[in-house]
Amino acid sequence: MAHPIHQANENSPFGELTREEFYHKQQVLHQESFMLNKQNMKIFTQSWQPAGSSSLRLRGLVAMVHGYTDESSWLIQLNAVGLAKAGFYVCALDLQGHGYSDGLRGHIPKIEPVVEDCIQFFDSARAAHPKLPAFLFGESLGGAISILICLKQSKAWSGLILNAAMCGVSNKFKPVWPLEELLPMAAFVAPTWKIAITDDPVKKSYKEEWKRKLVMKSPNRQPNSKVTAATALEFLRVCGYIQRNCHRLELPLLMVHGGEDKVCDPESASLVHESAASKDKTLNIFKGMWHQFIGEPNESVDLVFGMILSWIGDRASKAKTNIGNDPEN
Repeated sequence: MAHPIHQANENSPFGELTREEFYHKQQVLHQESFMLNKQNMKIFTQSWQPAGSSSLRLRGLVAMVHGYTDESSWLIQLNAVGLAKAGFYVCALDLQGHGYSDGLRGHIPKIEPVVEDCIQFFDSARAAHPKLPAFLFGESLGGAISILICLKQSKAWSGLILNAAMCGVSNKFKPVWPLEELLPMAAFVAPTWKIAITDDPVKKSYKEEWKRKLVMKSPNRQPNSKVTAATALEFLRVCGYIQRNCHRLELPLLMVHGGEDKVCDPESASLVHESAASKDKTLNIFKGMWHQFIGEPNESVDLVFGMILSWIGDRASKAKTNIGNDPEN
């Protein structure tokens, strides 16, 4: 099945269509809403599922978590549409300070409230579909958040898919010495200071120039997407925590990573894969690919997405069989 990226152009993920026309053509039902989190912040949420009678035969639930400076809408939502076309109920939210959600733009001084938002929303989605096997799909920072969710909810998920997960920040993207050593002081004195010597992640994430242009045209795109001092310090702390605790991961695990990823270190992905206790675990590092597989030439997008879709489909079928055989269901 061709990925919906084939419909996009450098001006819109929907190509020449309106959003409504695009969803109708893809035969996907889309819904959006806002959730009030524990901090009384409005968090934007949305879902996609096959339209019509196909919605009665859902194969599973996929909860998606986007990356830093990204959002659940615009380009990345095409992954959600592709999954919905394949028969899955897909849900996602905009992280605090991203997209349509409340919060200072791109500022995540503590990861825990963001993880709690995800758990709150995804728990409600799973409760509405109790007989569906549920999978977490995290990209970049969203991959790190997905790992943290699984470490908290070890029995809640049927599988974890990590695309270019932030298990370690590449040396090519870190602040240069001595600034990295001074981050704790900078984060304390000026937590929202945007580190001027770090690049906008988009420049190193999307290989195709027209896709970089498309990302920059998002209505929610901020002119200065460089990381804040407190956020950078927190990301480094999170990477260290994941590396120390990833051995506790026991669920089925698929990791895909670009071999030329200059944002999130491929070697750290290998470390997580080797350390995870999962009996069913796969790591694919794609030679020459950058940080975001959707930013590659469309033929490569089809290759990676097809592999992800096949992996989820196989494990969804096994999980549904197990659920059906459970006397409590």
